[in-house]
Amino acid sequence: MKRNIYLRIMFVSTDKLPDDSRIWIYQADRELTDKEEEKITSLAKEFVNGWTAHDQELRAGFEIRYHLFLILMIDGSHALASGCSIDKSIHFIQKLEKEFSISLLDRQIFALREESKIRLIKRKEFERIIEKEISIDTIVFNNLIQIKKELETKWEIPVRESWHGAINTFFN
Repeated sequence: MKRNIYLRIMFVSTDKLPDDSRIWIYQADRELTDKEEEKITSLAKEFVNGWTAHDQELRAGFEIRYHLFLILMIDGSHALASGCSIDKSIHFIQKLEKEFSISLLDRQIFALREESKIRLIKRKEFERIIEKEISIDTIVFNNLIQIKKELETKWEIPVRESWHGAINTFFN
């Protein structure tokens, strides 16, 4: 007698996840190569397919944007992320850091849009040049946003609308 064996896949394309899906943005400290992106995509798909919270599968997805940002998403209407599931994602991110010799957890590196290019800059350098090279209209990436819908409205925003502006009273 044949057994019907199947793999239940919980990976979902991010465009199919609802706007209120919970997100986590991990910014690399350098641009990823095409080969690295390909490998990270494979590893992320494998991770997301096995991602659980209290033994409940998570309906989740991910995407890589601009060769810099790995964005994980969870559809909270299916199952909510727990402390343990978030810990699993951090362990996954640390594994990527080690394997690809990159930093994805360094919150002291800021990303700025300069025309069609994205510039990565350490916080100290940002503070040093904030009044000289960075204006209130400079676009920054707010990686602290928490839901998918904010990717379109609150992720790439002018310094004047972001927490980055609070670094210097020049903008206040």
